[in-house]
Amino acid sequence: MDRLTAVRVFVEVADRGSLTQTADHLDMSAAMVSRYLAAVEDWFEARLLHRTTRKVSLTDAGLAALPACRQMLDLAEEARFIAAERNREPAGVLRVTTAASFADAQLTPVLIDFQQQYPQVEIVLSVGDKPTDLVAERVDLAVRITNTLDPAMIARPLARCRSMLCASPEYLQRHGLPRTAEELRQHRCIAHAFGIGKQYRLSRNGETISVPVDWRFHTNETAVLRRAALSGAGIGMLPTYYLGDDLRAGRLVHLLPDYEPEVLGIHAIYLSRQHQPLALRLLVDFLAERFAGEPAPWDRALGLAAAV
Repeated sequence: MDRLTAVRVFVEVADRGSLTQTADHLDMSAAMVSRYLAAVEDWFEARLLHRTTRKVSLTDAGLAALPACRQMLDLAEEARFIAAERNREPAGVLRVTTAASFADAQLTPVLIDFQQQYPQVEIVLSVGDKPTDLVAERVDLAVRITNTLDPAMIARPLARCRSMLCASPEYLQRHGLPRTAEELRQHRCIAHAFGIGKQYRLSRNGETISVPVDWRFHTNETAVLRRAALSGAGIGMLPTYYLGDDLRAGRLVHLLPDYEPEVLGIHAIYLSRQHQPLALRLLVDFLAERFAGEPAPWDRALGLAAAV
């Protein structure tokens, strides 16, 4: 006898408390329901239900077995869904959100490569640094840079985000090169408005220090912070994924390389693993493959060692 059907019958009887209602719902006879219940009890080698002429209730063994039976049905349904999806060409609309700077420097070319492989997938990319309500805004995937994750969401690590203290050569000509972290207190510093407060937290040789600094320019957008640094506004902390061309061209100078700002995680965040659209599942796998490795691909291009 089909064990999966027997388990489904048991769960339905547990939920409905009636063999007759279960038979009607599953479109089978009451006698067949009884046979399936007997089969599942033989399989578990335990009596799962108390039966009277008026009422059906769970035994202690039935109460213990019910969660596992529900999980078994969920897994079976998920396997069926995945198998059906694999036979289809991925298609449809995927709504993705991330920070503007990460979209510009890293994510957009990867999304274009994904579409070249799966041309039936339409991508709607929105940008912004603030947290997104995936349900309310109908977002399929958020690529976020954070060490604070919502436990209600599924988060898959993609890479690690490192940052650098940097400034333009023009600023350093006017104000000098800081030789120690403490000397940052004498410099003009620029900051992200949702950043780190009035201090830099830096690690060196396994020890973390906090250096109070004087912010002279604030912005809520990393691209604007980069532009301010390029314009000589002061010393800023910027993500390495955004700095490769500027560092190689000498437009920005990496300062205090012995001091490491906090390393953040880059995560693919979505609502559920169950009944996940094929296009979304393939995109998350594609991102994980493209951004894989430690250090991240953009850090390897800069010759940086793995973050500790």
